[in-house]
Amino acid sequence: MANVKGAPKGARTPWQVTRSVWYAMFMREAISRTMSDRMGWFWMVFEPLAFITIMVGIRSFIRGDRLIVNASFIPWMVAGLMGFFLVREGMIRGMGAIEANSALFAYRQVQPVDPVVVRNFLEGMLRTFVFLLFILFGLMLGLDIYPDNAVKVIAAWLSLWSLGLGLGLVTSVAATLVPEVGKVVRMLSLPLLIISGVMLPLNQLPHWLLDYLMLNPIPHALETLRLGFFENYKTIHGTSMLYFWLVTLFLNALGLLMHLRFVDRLKAK
Repeated sequence: MANVKGAPKGARTPWQVTRSVWYAMFMREAISRTMSDRMGWFWMVFEPLAFITIMVGIRSFIRGDRLIVNASFIPWMVAGLMGFFLVREGMIRGMGAIEANSALFAYRQVQPVDPVVVRNFLEGMLRTFVFLLFILFGLMLGLDIYPDNAVKVIAAWLSLWSLGLGLGLVTSVAATLVPEVGKVVRMLSLPLLIISGVMLPLNQLPHWLLDYLMLNPIPHALETLRLGFFENYKTIHGTSMLYFWLVTLFLNALGLLMHLRFVDRLKAK
């Protein structure tokens, strides 16, 4: 028998199939990410902690906290680091998603875009949990890290998550088709951390240089995230979430189009 839409009775819709694929891949990735590597959780917590420790030591020499208006230095830097790592991990882990799940493409329900989306979602959940841990520990230590505007913080955090997804979609195709792209992207992650205003404020740079650095969308969301923690914080001149979302939506659309255009070549890799 067929229903009114012409599909066999009991047949699943495309969305139901996709949801089942994502759930199965999510469970597979989650187990692999959190249980196969006993040091996985350690590095997720230790990496930002090490950066913070180093920068606190540097602060004692350069007094970087004096360069930040109406915000405590350590919470300011924690917010920047965690937001940047969310974007970076979405971009880098997306590159290896297709190759790591190539055996699953034998099933016609699984498309190359699926592992990229699932990995980004999982990474976002893990980074959110680690960020909440840092906030909790900071509050226990008496740091001013409680958000003044929780809604703005959540919106900025989800925005950074979306940017990481867009970058992951683009780099996953580019790095799979041209392996050298992956090496270049990994090399650029450290300079990107520096020019995104993660560790030191960009406001002290010359105006002509700041105009070029603000073409990078990451500082726009990081500054908005920090503004959610410190309502009187003075953001970088030119911060615009409209610009951020134009770039983010473009990257997501470009990534999806690249996956659609090169789907057969990605499955053959």
